[in-house]
Amino acid sequence: MLEARPVALPLPYVRQALVQKSRVRDFINKTLVVDFTTPQRILSTLEGMREGILAVGNHYYPPPSWGLGHTSGLDGLRRTVTTALARPAAQTSLLFTGADMDHLVVAEKSFRDLTVYALVTAGVKTNAMRMAKDSGNFYEPGTINIVLLTNARMSEQAMSRAIITATEAKSAALTDLDIRSTYSPHFAATGTGTDNLLVVQGEGPGINGAGGHTKMGELIAAAVYDGVRRAIAGQNRITAERSIFARLEERRIHLASLLPLEPEECSLDRRQLVAAVEDALIQPEYAGFMAGSLAMSDAAQAGLADPQGHESWAKAVAARLAGHAVEPWHQRFPEGQLPPLVAKAFEALVNGVCGREKRSAD
Repeated sequence: MLEARPVALPLPYVRQALVQKSRVRDFINKTLVVDFTTPQRILSTLEGMREGILAVGNHYYPPPSWGLGHTSGLDGLRRTVTTALARPAAQTSLLFTGADMDHLVVAEKSFRDLTVYALVTAGVKTNAMRMAKDSGNFYEPGTINIVLLTNARMSEQAMSRAIITATEAKSAALTDLDIRSTYSPHFAATGTGTDNLLVVQGEGPGINGAGGHTKMGELIAAAVYDGVRRAIAGQNRITAERSIFARLEERRIHLASLLPLEPEECSLDRRQLVAAVEDALIQPEYAGFMAGSLAMSDAAQAGLADPQGHESWAKAVAARLAGHAVEPWHQRFPEGQLPPLVAKAFEALVNGVCGREKRSAD
């Protein structure tokens, strides 16, 4: 161990919680380690149910060392890390991540005498996926890892149900942040391909349920939701307040690559037109229109929205930008180049800008 910093985790069965730096094969690794005063039962999506655990953790190994983990396998990686941490492998349960422990979030939620802690790291820029849409090909870790601890003693049923509750809360956080699939960016992500969750049984009053209708479930969901959003903000600098330009970039939409050098029926060349559209998107009215169009596009892809209503909105926005009704309407993007409602939104801005320039020239 090179150095350690304490993590506040005031639970009677927690002896200490630390983020430790260690050297593994010449690389600096960082690990959240929670040591217990008495052996605990844990349920891990990586290791299953385990008994007699004296320490749990979340281990960050930096990108240059990822290949080493792949060659040694999970058992070899676990042995290497527990040796570096000076913890017995048989009594230690670890998760692994490519998200830096410098951005670890400790989210605490309480109600009366019940308290839940969610220890969360999250990275979504390289590995976010939408389940049922993306293929299961292996990719380097981005990873959302969650360690759940409470001041109660959870039954096996409650521990199992906590995994569903926490997963639903994690996906809700990604949805509300509009996190996109890395592989299919026109679809919203539901998680990453390497997410894991570890639930500690804990000590205190007995708890048999952790579903959505229970207070324990409510606290778990709230802690995970808060922790995931804050961890993503720390690791990836993604927040709900980010600009519309960032959200378009996350969808890999670049207007300059979509327009021809000399757009038809427009006095502006591509560079001038892109600059004019970007100037419009700085204004809240048009940024809000684009944000609304992105949301409607997601709904339309799921069969939940009628595109006809969006078309009327797009024509009204184009008219406001041009200063007059835009007729005829020029289709600017070939079918399939963009989702239909996103294409219509960009056409509204492009046609509006070109109509405004034509009016000025006249």
